Amino acid sequence: MWHKRFQEMCFDVIEPIIQKTGVNWDEDNGIRNIVTCSDDIFDARTISDNAVTDAVGAHYRGEEKMAQDGINGIGYALSCILSGHDDVVLLVGHCKESQSESRNMITNLAFDPFFCRPIGLDYENTAALQARAYAAKAGITEEQLAKVVVNARKNASKNPYALAQELVTAEQVMNSPMLCDPIRELHSYPVSDGAVAFLLASEDRCLEYTDKPVWITGFGNNIDSYFLGDKVLTSNFAMKRAAARAYKMAAIKDPSKSLNVVEITDRYAYQLPLWAEGLGLCDENAGGRWIDEGGLEKMNVNLSGGMLAGNPLMIGGMSRAAEAVLQLRGEAEGRQVADAKRALAHGTTGPVGQHQAVLILEI
Repeated sequence: MWHKRFQEMCFDVIEPIIQKTGVNWDEDNGIRNIVTCSDDIFDARTISDNAVTDAVGAHYRGEEKMAQDGINGIGYALSCILSGHDDVVLLVGHCKESQSESRNMITNLAFDPFFCRPIGLDYENTAALQARAYAAKAGITEEQLAKVVVNARKNASKNPYALAQELVTAEQVMNSPMLCDPIRELHSYPVSDGAVAFLLASEDRCLEYTDKPVWITGFGNNIDSYFLGDKVLTSNFAMKRAAARAYKMAAIKDPSKSLNVVEITDRYAYQLPLWAEGLGLCDENAGGRWIDEGGLEKMNVNLSGGMLAGNPLMIGGMSRAAEAVLQLRGEAEGRQVADAKRALAHGTTGPVGQHQAVLILEI
């Protein structure tokens, strides 16, 4: 979507919601609150949500901006509804990575300005530190990472919303140029643009807009320490706590046996097995073996292609949630899981999984 302004991208995903649901912005019975997800630096302006006010219909309405992975916007909208303050909330997220010279220059700004920015830390090179630590701890191999990428592209080829749909071989992955040792070019998600929108409604009102509602039954998030040196890169600290909260809310005892669809935000190939361990889909340090034993296929992991197939930074988890909704509604043509009843969607913000969020959806 490099050729579109982000306002157009937002309207492109809002318009189908209006057409499918008939929702409006009536002050008494329509959308009275809107949650947006954007980033000032990616949008090259301060107060970036102000630039989409008209596109999202926030005229004389409440509008709240969040600048994390958009999956947290689902939690935000959920809180607005559960509080009784709202009964219909529109959520819209967008990000255009293509309009910056380098997304690494932008993610460098997420670090401490006195100690960490000057030495050039960004999401990519800190991910490389984590990838190396994970390989040393769990013995993950180049061959296993290649399987992750090959599987992502295979699934993406069936997803019309995926950016990187070209099939690749394991040999191509293992021979692709080194991006930031040990991360190779094909281990990394491509520069991407995109927008996603959701309409969330209370239980009392949801049937006004759809006869196939998808229910939020669990949500949890958690944040790790800010400074890189204050945390163990392979501990899955924030992930384990976020997942535990979501599983408790959804009454899930064993996630490895309780989910029909799993969508994990994998900016880099090594993160998929690492996050799978944190989610409890496999044992600690067993992510590589889980891949070899067909865990991706058996658990229907990232049938969308995942982030490796192309989603921008701000809406990686939001895109995972969108795929989960399509699967549960039986609308994921060409990649549909038969009789899908419960799905997990995951999103992460910050370097090396600093902030993690887990969403459970059911029908």
